[in-house]
Amino acid sequence: MADKKPTADNWPVVSGDYIVGDPESPVAVTTLASHNEDIPAAAGAAIAGPCKTENLGIEKVVANIISNPNIRFLILCGAEVQGHITGQSIQALHENGCDPEKKKITGATGAIPFVENIPMEGVERFQQQVELVDMIDNEDGGAITAKVKECIEKDPGALEEDALVIDLDEENSESAKVLAFSKDLMDAEV
Repeated sequence: MADKKPTADNWPVVSGDYIVGDPESPVAVTTLASHNEDIPAAAGAAIAGPCKTENLGIEKVVANIISNPNIRFLILCGAEVQGHITGQSIQALHENGCDPEKKKITGATGAIPFVENIPMEGVERFQQQVELVDMIDNEDGGAITAKVKECIEKDPGALEEDALVIDLDEENSESAKVLAFSKDLMDAEV
């Protein structure tokens, strides 16, 4: 059996729309715009849920992953989020990181791909800790279940480093302000 480590206290550390499974599982699953998180959770994922925004949503995914050193795979599945292009933004963050000053995800094509509340140490940890598994636009329950189980079989064990906890200041981030402003505009137009 692969070596395991303790997660951060109160893991997952950031609230969200997800299902928590076995915290010792090496697999996290982001279902992007789809709401089929019950499928990977039942297959043995540590955590599974949608991620619809290429800023605060990605920050929450990263924060919850790096606070659990047992997670070594992130499966991206489900429908891509139109406009936000969240799956591609996660891939770009993993592959390219972000600008250290502007915090813009390098190579992301979404509308506002900024990870302002994740320090560079957190981005680097995310890049080092997980292997991405691209199943974007795939909602096939059997294929997702098979991929979760395959990743569990390949479990390399926990990352050597302990859990890394990041305090997301969602209320004061520029992305939160932009999203709140956009929502206010949408509400005003209705």
